[in-house]
Amino acid sequence: MDSGKKIIVPWDFTEVAQNALAHAAKIAKVLENDIIILHIVKEEKDIAAISPKLNEVAANAEKTYGLKVSGVALAGSIFTTIGEYTKDHDDVNLVIMGTHGMKGLQKLTGSWALKVIVSSYAPFIVVQDPPLENTTYSKIVFPVDFKNENREKLVWAIYFGKIFNAKICFIKQEVNDSNLVRKVNTNLSFAKKYLTKYEVEYEIETASSGNFEEQTIEYAKRIEADMMMIMTTKNIGTLDYVLGASEQYIIANTARIPVMCVNPRKNSNFALGSLY
Repeated sequence: MDSGKKIIVPWDFTEVAQNALAHAAKIAKVLENDIIILHIVKEEKDIAAISPKLNEVAANAEKTYGLKVSGVALAGSIFTTIGEYTKDHDDVNLVIMGTHGMKGLQKLTGSWALKVIVSSYAPFIVVQDPPLENTTYSKIVFPVDFKNENREKLVWAIYFGKIFNAKICFIKQEVNDSNLVRKVNTNLSFAKKYLTKYEVEYEIETASSGNFEEQTIEYAKRIEADMMMIMTTKNIGTLDYVLGASEQYIIANTARIPVMCVNPRKNSNFALGSLY
């Protein structure tokens, strides 16, 4: 387990933040983690006013979930301050954040969520709804494409596979270019090798030609997955936020399935060789 580690829940006193806290509590109990509800204010002078309310939320959460929960208020921008906190505190295990998905003007929230996520040095789990009573995080969809970064989220697939006894459900991207086919197959072979080594159960589905993100979500819906696990775009830029990087579609999926987002080269908490 990861006793002594922390799970961060970005907090804005909304229902979706409560949903994220409920997921964090389920995960924290298994991992033996504490929870920090993190609220961002614009200026330092605002911290004193919000802290009592934040501490009250933390105290109520402790009673509700039987976990250690504390409140932290920081001045800054939600787009950078959460990421800076994860960088400065190496005991942060995960960040679990609520989002409104793609409904109406909340489509903009999808891009905002991604902008927050890519600043983090710890993986994000993005949720829309509260967990079901029988949610166990035991069936995780892992899209495999031709990008080298696939291997970075593999560490977390193995981690959840071992801790939550999860089955990793690979969906393999169908591509036509022979060079890309080779890269996809290499990534899949690498993943299978390490899941076998660490005795993590897996299955493989091959997508048909077409939109890979849509097929990933449909596959997750069909098998009633507890979570999807993706990499964020490497060196994401302003144009990606405006036009919509492909992962925005999965993060704000209409099936409302939680999504773990791992940022390229920013996670240093685990390595394949340190799982045991």
